[in-house]
Amino acid sequence: MFNGSGLRKDWGGRMKMKPISNNNNACELLWVRQSRLFQHWETIKQDILLHKWYESEKAGYDIGWERACVDWMIHNSTSRR
Repeated sequence: MFNGSGLRKDWGGRMKMKPISNNNNACELLWVRQSRLFQHWETIKQDILLHKWYESEKAGYDIGWERACVDWMIHNSTSRR
């Protein structure tokens, strides 16, 4: 399901970028990806994924994104302010 903002929801209700159809959208997407906010989010996302892997290995099963994200925020987010 597409909406006017350029995002669509997948079957799980998560938001995803719609496919790029022309060069104008590609330039807009490139600008977003080069922004400091997007780069900061990518760094945080990689940290959370690494934390998820460590904690999943320690637990012996996949702890999931939500649990890893909350746990990472509790233990690490104050050091980034």
